[in-house]
Amino acid sequence: MSKIAAIIGRFLIALIFIYAGAGKLMDVAGTEAMITGVGLPSGLAIPTGIFELVAGLCLAAGFMVRLVAILLAGFTALAILFFHNQLADPMELLMALKDLAILGGLALAFAHSQMWSHYYAISRERRSEKMARSAEERVHEAELRAARAEARAEALSHGREPAAEPVTTHTVATDTDGDGILDTRRRRRWFDW
Repeated sequence: MSKIAAIIGRFLIALIFIYAGAGKLMDVAGTEAMITGVGLPSGLAIPTGIFELVAGLCLAAGFMVRLVAILLAGFTALAILFFHNQLADPMELLMALKDLAILGGLALAFAHSQMWSHYYAISRERRSEKMARSAEERVHEAELRAARAEARAEALSHGREPAAEPVTTHTVATDTDGDGILDTRRRRRWFDW
C-alpha cells in the first residue's frame, strides 16, 4: 500500500513540473520577460521549460527518480532564491512555502526510491540463496540415488540379491519461526498416525 501511495505522490508532484514546463514552452516571450526581470540572463526560457517538462515526465514515469528528485530540488531551491524571495509580500511567502512543500515531496521521493531499491536488492539476494540451497538439495539427492544404484549394481554383479530399497521419508523445508533459516520436518502422510 505504501508503494502505491508513493507512486501517486510522485506522480502528483511531477504534474506540477510538467504543467509548469509546458506553460513556459507555450509562452516563451512571457517566460523570457519573467526571467530577465529578476536579473538572470536572457535565453533561459526554452531550456528551463524543457528541463521542467522532461524532469517531470521522468519523475512521473519512475525513471531515474533519485537523480531527477535531486535536480528538481535544486531547481526549486533556485526558484525560491530568485523568484520568491520577497517574503514580506503574502503572495510571495505563499509561493515560497509551496516550493518548500515541493522540496519536501521531492526529498520523500528520493528517500522512498532508495528504500525500495534496497528492498529489491535484499529480495534478489534471498531468492538467489534459496535457489542455491534448492540446487544443493537436488545434487545431494542425485548423489544418493547414484550411490544406491552403484550398490545395487555391485550386489547384482556379485550374484547377491540387492538390499531392499530404503524407505525414504518426505520432508518439507519451511521457515516456521521466521528467522530466515529453513526448518526441516517430516511430512505427515494420511496414513501416518
